[in-house]
Formats: sequence, C-alpha cells, structure tokens
Amino acid sequence: MAGILAWFWNERFWLPHNVTWADLQSTEEAAFPQAEDLYLAFPLAFCIFMIRLLFERFIAKPCALGLKVQANGPQKAQPNAILEKVFTAITKHPDEKRLEGLSKQLDWDVRSIQRWFRQRRNQEKPSTLRKFCESMWRFTFYLYIFTYGVRFLKKTPWLWNTRQCWSGYPYQPLMPDLHYYYIVELSFYWSLMFSQFIDVKRKDFGIMFTHHIVTVTLITFSYVTNLTRVGTLILCLHDSADIVLEAAKMANYCKCQKLSDLLFLTFAVVFIVSRLGIYPLWILNTTLFELYEALGNFPALWVFNVLLMVLQILHCFWSYLIIKAAYRAISKGKVAKDARSDVESSSDEEETVPRSKAPHSTVTTNGTSGANGTNGYLTAATSSEEH
Repeated sequence: MAGILAWFWNERFWLPHNVTWADLQSTEEAAFPQAEDLYLAFPLAFCIFMIRLLFERFIAKPCALGLKVQANGPQKAQPNAILEKVFTAITKHPDEKRLEGLSKQLDWDVRSIQRWFRQRRNQEKPSTLRKFCESMWRFTFYLYIFTYGVRFLKKTPWLWNTRQCWSGYPYQPLMPDLHYYYIVELSFYWSLMFSQFIDVKRKDFGIMFTHHIVTVTLITFSYVTNLTRVGTLILCLHDSADIVLEAAKMANYCKCQKLSDLLFLTFAVVFIVSRLGIYPLWILNTTLFELYEALGNFPALWVFNVLLMVLQILHCFWSYLIIKAAYRAISKGKVAKDARSDVESSSDEEETVPRSKAPHSTVTTNGTSGANGTNGYLTAATSSEEH
C-alpha cells in the first residue's frame, strides 16, 4: 500500500519542477494544506447530514405547513392485484404487447391500463412537502456558504486579479478561513454523494452523480496541491446560481407562480452569465493560460484543467436545457412546474379507475405537470412528457 501511495502521489506529477512534498510540510512559521486534513470531511459530512435531518424536521416542515404546501403525495392508483403483480415483479413500464394482453385479461382498454401504471409510478414519488423541505435545506446551506465565500474573497487580492492565484505558488500559506471554507464545501458534497441515493430521485441522477464526483475530485486535488486560491473562486461562482434555483423551486411548491417565474428567469440569467461567461473568461483563462505562464507545464496541471473542462461541458448542456425551457415557458406565457418533477403526467386529466369496459366511476388526479429533466439546475417544466 505504501508503494502504491508513493507512486500515486509522485512529486513530478503533482507538483511543479524542483518542488517536493517536503517543501509543503507545515511548520511553526507557516501552515500548508495537508492530505490528512481531508479526513475531517467525512465526520463533518455525517454531521451536516444529521443537521439536515433536524433542519427539515423542525424548521423546514413547519415552514412548509405554514405556507400550506401540499403534504400528501400523488393520488393512489385503484387497487388491482393483477396489475400490482406485474408492476412489482415484472415491469413498471409495460410494452404495447403486454398492455394488450392485460387489456384482454382484465377487460379494460389499453389507455386505462397505461393510466393505472402511470399513477402507480407516481404513487412512489415523494410528496411536495418532502421536496420543499429538501429545497429549503439546500437554499439555506447555499446562502450561508455563498455569503461566507463572498465575505472571505472580498478581502483577498486574487478576487480582483486572478494572477495573484499563482503569486508565490506553491508556497502560499493556508489561511484558517480558507481551510474552513474548503473543508465545509467538501463535506457538503460528500454528504450529497451519499444522500442522493435517498433524496428525491431526479431524471438526471447520473449526470448529477458525475457532477458530484468531479466536484469532490477537484476540491480534493486542488487542496492537496495547494491550488486553493483559484478553488475558492470556483466554489463561490458555482454557489451563486444554486441559491436562486432553490428559491424558485420553493416558490413553485408553494404555488406562488409569479414569484416562481421571476426567480426562474433570474436563475436562468445568473446561471448562463456565470457558467458560460464568467467561468470560461475568468476561471478557465487563468487556469489554462495564466497558470502556464507563471509555473510552466507539469502533468497535474492538465488533470486539473481536464476536470474543469468537464464541468464546462456540463454547464453547456444544462444551459441548453434552461434556454429551451425558458423559450417554451415564454411562448406559453408562464413557467410551469419543477423541471425535474417527480410526478408523471399525461396531456389530459388522469383517471384513477378505468372508464371503459368494467368500472363506471371515475376520479381525476391532480394533473401535476411533468417536464424536461435537467440537472439540479432548472425549475421550469415545459412539457407533459412521462418521466
């Protein structure tokens, strides 16, 4: 194991020429980032997760109920043993052939069976109350950490001149505020890595999982190699849009449509400006060009920039979905539901029980709208596609 670690942390790969790990050991005169510091992120991630549970239970939920957020989940499908067996044991999305077979077996029309399966899938989705609590927690954390980041960065020279990110590198002492900022951000993303398996499931689960992996990897490697100055810029820039996103989602769950529309459009502007404008012109410019001019070339530089470019690709993908949703919303005159809504829909009102050959009574569902799923970055629904 020692040999593997020595090979992985090869100085010639991770550090500029003529710099060794021994040069970056903390002394009484100056402290530098140490790999061992990152172990703090794991217990802190657990603490953040526990704080989240308490926050959602004792703060977010009472707020949601006070705002009259719907506490019940989607309406349940009519009990049917045959369809339930198919749903649980075979498939949740029956194909046309299976639908025709079930139609003959139950003497129901195919459309009614499709509705039953859609409502049964919706039945497993979380309630609006749960989604509101999750968004309120994220809004609160992003607001706190973004405010902290801005207060910290406005006192630093590299906020105003990105060349200062590389002045004296890698012998840049680790400031306590920077250490706290980094560890809390890393801990939060670790908590998301684990909690996303129990959080509200989104259509973009795989994309967000990739995003979290890239983020944790960037935070970890930038800390160990003391690329923390530019790292603080990246973290603060990314947190800015997330605050507005979560606020828009909460407004949507509260059925404050006009406020939700306004916040979504604000989010779209902030996201596109920060991710397609400031990020490449400010961040990528300094990591691709200013860093190379100041330090020359070393392998870790390319690893760092490749990961940053992966983020930029995700930014472009998400921006396309945001623009697409905004265009549809404007053309329809409003922004509808949460774009990553967990409730399926059809183009018309759903019936809880079949209307054709056997039953006679019908009940309509809440008609919740679905949408084009994006990453965690979209609050407008623009279509009535199935999820």
